[in-house]
Amino acid sequence: MAEASELVELRRAFHEHPEPGWCEFWTTAKIVDEIERIGADEIHVGPDAIDPNERLGVPDERELATWLERARNDIDRPDVFEKIAGGNTGAAAVVDNGDGPCVGLRVDIDALPITESTDASHFPSANDFQSTNDGFMHACGHDAHITIGLGVLKEVSESDFSGTFKVFFQPSEELLGGGKAMANTDHLSDIDYLMGTHVGLDLPAGEVVAGLDEALALCRFDISFDGTSAHAGTAPHDGHNAVQALITAANNMYAIPRHGDGTTRVNIGEIRSENAANVIADSATAKAEVRGGSTELMEYMKESVYDCLEHAAEMHGCEMDVRVIGQSIRQDCDEEMVDAVYESATELEAVESPRRSGTLDASEDATYLMKTVAENGGKATYVGIGASNPGGHHTPTFDVDEECLPIGVSVLSRTALSLLDSD
Repeated sequence: MAEASELVELRRAFHEHPEPGWCEFWTTAKIVDEIERIGADEIHVGPDAIDPNERLGVPDERELATWLERARNDIDRPDVFEKIAGGNTGAAAVVDNGDGPCVGLRVDIDALPITESTDASHFPSANDFQSTNDGFMHACGHDAHITIGLGVLKEVSESDFSGTFKVFFQPSEELLGGGKAMANTDHLSDIDYLMGTHVGLDLPAGEVVAGLDEALALCRFDISFDGTSAHAGTAPHDGHNAVQALITAANNMYAIPRHGDGTTRVNIGEIRSENAANVIADSATAKAEVRGGSTELMEYMKESVYDCLEHAAEMHGCEMDVRVIGQSIRQDCDEEMVDAVYESATELEAVESPRRSGTLDASEDATYLMKTVAENGGKATYVGIGASNPGGHHTPTFDVDEECLPIGVSVLSRTALSLLDSD
């Protein structure tokens, strides 16, 4: 197994190079470097690892080009960059030991648009491995996820087993844009057992939850209204007010009746219009999302939002466009997989508090991979690895206790090998 010091060094390298969804060019190249060093039998990169047609929330060409050029300056992998240009990031590694079951592990690789704390009390800053990409940081532990994924790949590849082991390094989880793209490939068609994982979650290091359920299904939108400008003082009647249409829609969205079957959420995070105060606004945009305690409840909220937008546009004589930029579904864990992870966790001295189950209470697009595996007759679970995070997820002070790295590798590799040895 990889030494703890090696895992720490690797995690810190990823922490220094955070990249947002579909811009994980340096990250993907570094992952490929490490997979090659470990010696997997197959490496699939970019369009060979994902379905480009299923990507959501891909940035524009200028932003993609900026991040790609930055990566080119930091790591020498022109062969990888050729494959992943245009926002086709991500990778999958395969260890093939012949006939037997197929086990998979999915980890996410993207970062967030958050400026990391420079306070002396913030461990990465105090130890000189803070983000080198201004305005972006690994504020949700995906640097640890990548490291754990590579550590498990190394541990399993060095073990004796019959079957196949795969690790999926999924891009764009924070945008909820990459799960469906990675699920819609042939790489999952033979998976018998799949694990997803997340560190932190306000759990102490040494605590492991074998199955996290109740991920909220989510749909995220970019919304735009286009009207007709006019002078606000002399001819307001000649205009069609895009801001008024958007505000009408927003009020009605918040008034959508909540559903009796479970949790429903709606939020508008941004409303923007660049018009002057004396001009009837001809354009307005918004960013919004809905969530549901089930995929069906999310769809109920999604369709209700569409109704609000269409009726507001009609009322105010505007054109409306809505684009889904991220989406996830609910898919709960399989009890057999929960049992397998729990049993492995209880056998490890470093796991001080193994738990069978818990609730996620957030949104996560690993559920697309879990659902695909289940539909193909396989079983899946989503594992929580405690990390004593001192700051909350998605905040400038987020960090992990690096003790979670060898614990995560041990739990997940032990589980994988127990399943590979089970047939």
